[in-house]
Formats: sequence, structure tokens, C-alpha cells
Amino acid sequence: MAFEELKQLQQKDTVDSAEALAAARGGVVLCDRSHWGRISVLGGDHLSFLHNQSTNDIKALKPGEGCETVFVTSTARTIDLATVYVRSEDALLLVSPSRREAILEMLDRYIFFGDEVSLNDLSENLACFNLIGPASHELINQLGGQDLAAEVEHNHRVLNLGGVETIVANGNGLGLPGYTLLCSEAEAAKLWQLLRDSQTIVLSDAGWEQLRVEQGRPAPDRELTETYNPLEAGLWKTISFDKGCYIGQETIARLNTYNGVKTRLWGIQLSAPAEPGAVITLEDAKVGSLTSVTETDKGLLGLAYVRTKAGGAGLTVQVGESSGVLTPLDYVSHPEPEAEA
Repeated sequence: MAFEELKQLQQKDTVDSAEALAAARGGVVLCDRSHWGRISVLGGDHLSFLHNQSTNDIKALKPGEGCETVFVTSTARTIDLATVYVRSEDALLLVSPSRREAILEMLDRYIFFGDEVSLNDLSENLACFNLIGPASHELINQLGGQDLAAEVEHNHRVLNLGGVETIVANGNGLGLPGYTLLCSEAEAAKLWQLLRDSQTIVLSDAGWEQLRVEQGRPAPDRELTETYNPLEAGLWKTISFDKGCYIGQETIARLNTYNGVKTRLWGIQLSAPAEPGAVITLEDAKVGSLTSVTETDKGLLGLAYVRTKAGGAGLTVQVGESSGVLTPLDYVSHPEPEAEA
């Protein structure tokens, strides 16, 4: 059974969330993301095909390069934030666990007669690990003999790590220092043990979720839903405004041209517990909604969509029975709002 040996090995790992989170900020942690989807897009038309299905300029990428891109509906509502790794023979997509089947079905639906494109679900064939923290660079240098610290984010190469052929990609999906590692399922336990023997600390799924909220990476069914578009989610750097036609392009171009983005994603420091979905108000008027919440060493932190006209960083709002203060996020980006006439 796929990954059975890896799972048995991981049962022996001791996870201390506080220690792991401290190491993610000042050292290095190891996180298993093998439950995420890995989809290979092959064929002579694979780059132009992906280019037409998502928001970023995929055709500009060369083998060894990568980027983040967003899959959206025809009305530019968000489906998933994915990472593309272009290899010599295919483009490898890393997609959210809850969106693997939906992305596969959507891509398959848009393959037309004559297209030289095929899809291969590699989710059970490739393991996916993250290294997170500033000491990740030194670790990769020690294991693979190459210093990748200066590589462009999402650029990748194949390295031999302790006898395991591994795709090593700069970046870990959180905007923090680190790497994404991909290897065959048969070698997954060996690579995991090698990384554990290198004094890495294991970061749990709950720890990854806390870092996600702290950084502001939007997630499906939370910030990425059919209620919001990628501009509101702060995913501007994943969008090419010059690439021409793709699914949802007309709506995104119109929102950008006519300053139509009136809501944006913020961090929010909460004074008391609140549930995702809670209405955010300012002077008794609804101005947004809470989408995610996590506990941190500095208290409760959430993610929230808030109307731009309500205000920005430092604004105090009401979130159910709690109050909250808007805080900027490192992962997302937003242009400065234009002053209203």
C-alpha cells in the first residue's frame, strides 16, 4: 500500500508544537504534505494548455522554473491556489488536498480533440515534504552539496539526497524560508528518515495550519471560495495581466481596470474566541466576515475579508462577541487603494 512504510515510521515521531513552531522561525522543521495532490500535465501542448486554464504566465516558464497560479471559475471565483513545476517532459501541479479531484475533472473537461495533452495523477506515486525555517538552506547544502539559498522561489532541480533522487524546489508554500521536496513513494521512508537523522523537528498539520494563518496563505473552503476572487484574496503576484485569454480573464481584467476590488484579506488579532463565518461589523454596519482562526503564542489570530472603505491596518472592529484589530499579512499583496473622488 502506498506510503504505508512512511506512515509506520512517522508513528515513532514525537511532535511538540511549541518547539516545532520555534524551530520553523529560527531553525528547521520537517512537514509531510503527501496528502496534497500531485498532477502531471504532459504532451506537446501541456504548457499552453495550463496557460489557458489558470491566472499566471505558464508559457514563459522553462524547465527548472515554477510559479504559483490560481484556478478560477468563468466568473473569476477561486477554486485553488496551486504551484506549477515545469520539468523537461511535463508540468507538475501541487494542489490542495480537497481540490485534487476537482482540478483533475476541470482540466480533463477542457482537453479537446486534437490537443496534445494528457493528465496523470501522481498523488500515490510521489511523496511531498516541506522543510521550513532559515536553517533549511544549510541542511540542503549539507545533504545535496548545493547552496540553493539564492534560487528564485519555485525554481527546482533534481538532487541526490543521501542516495534518494529528489526534486528540490525553493519555497514551501508559506512565504517562509525553506523547500518543497518530492521523491518516489518507494523512497519516501528513506528520505524522511534521512531528514529526521539530520536533527529536524516534525511539524504537525496543526502547526502548518497555524503558520498558514500567521502568514496569510488563503486556503480552499476558507478564503478560497466562490464568494471571493483572487484579487480580493491578495494573490496579485499569481496573476498575469498581459498573457491574454484564460478562464475568468475578462472578469479579473475588468476588476483591475475599473478598481473593482472593494474587499481584501487581512489578518485579525482577536480579543476572544470567534468562529469562522462570524460577521465583522464597524459601528453596527457589516463590513466583512471571519474565515479562519488559530491560536498563537500572542493570542488568537484570524483571517478575514473586510471592505476596503472600512479602513486598514490597526482598525478595530467587532467580531461577534469579540473585538479584533486588523493586521497586515506577509503572504498576500494588495495595491494601495485609490482615493475616492
